[in-house]
Amino acid sequence: MSERKVLTKYYPPDFDPSKITRTRTGPKPPGPKTQTVRLMAPFSMKCTSCGEYIYKGRKFNARKETTDEKYLAIAIYRFYIRCTRCSAEITFKTDPKAMDYECERGAKRNFEVWRNKDGDEGRKLETEEEMLERLEAEEAERGGAMEALEGKVADARQEMAIADALDEIRTRNARILRAEGKGEEGVGGAVDAAEKVRREREVERERERVEREDEEAARRAFGRGIEIGDEEGGGGVVGGKGGDGGDGQVRGDGEGTKAKGATVGGMPPPEFKRVVKKKKDFSAALGIKKKPALV
Repeated sequence: MSERKVLTKYYPPDFDPSKITRTRTGPKPPGPKTQTVRLMAPFSMKCTSCGEYIYKGRKFNARKETTDEKYLAIAIYRFYIRCTRCSAEITFKTDPKAMDYECERGAKRNFEVWRNKDGDEGRKLETEEEMLERLEAEEAERGGAMEALEGKVADARQEMAIADALDEIRTRNARILRAEGKGEEGVGGAVDAAEKVRREREVERERERVEREDEEAARRAFGRGIEIGDEEGGGGVVGGKGGDGGDGQVRGDGEGTKAKGATVGGMPPPEFKRVVKKKKDFSAALGIKKKPALV
């Protein structure tokens, strides 16, 4: 058994390569060039033979044919597919002008609203004249819209100017009215101002009088307390035994001074002496007995 992949081949001694001629497998098919391709349906269609609906995007093994037609040096191709139910042949070709596909025979293209805005069943391609007319109409509509917008802007500016003028007139009128009112009511305003000043002065005098009365009452109250303290100090005079009343008088004056100080305040003077608390003896609670000192 020979090897499947060989690097060298056997040539017999009597081999003559000039005797080998080029042979064709078959005659060249006449007509346009075709090739088999795999494609998807570019639009939804209905078969005219059996009524089968073929949706957009369904895959087919199609034959691609290059036609003699051209649009602006762009080649137009024709495709052949078969219905999935009855195997009837369906053909459609490219349409470079409309950037779409055109169904030729074997099927009917389903209605699509965006392709037929006027309501006709078949969409007619517009000519160059119709396209120019349509573009001119659209340009005129845009120009009219711009003119309308400019008119609205001018109207708005005019309204703003009128509003500013009206505000200025109102301000001037109000200023004139205020000036006239001041001329008529000038005397009345002066009288009111004088009355207000007089009332303020009366209130100030009344406040000063009340303050003086309060000070006088406080002075009388504190003076009475001092007198009571002097009387209690005089009654506390104690005479000494076997001596004249001079020492007793001095001691009585000192005690009287202390009583005076206690009476004026109404309560004894505060003491600021630090009080040291006695520490508790916890030794008895713990069962510890201290020995008595020997010395």
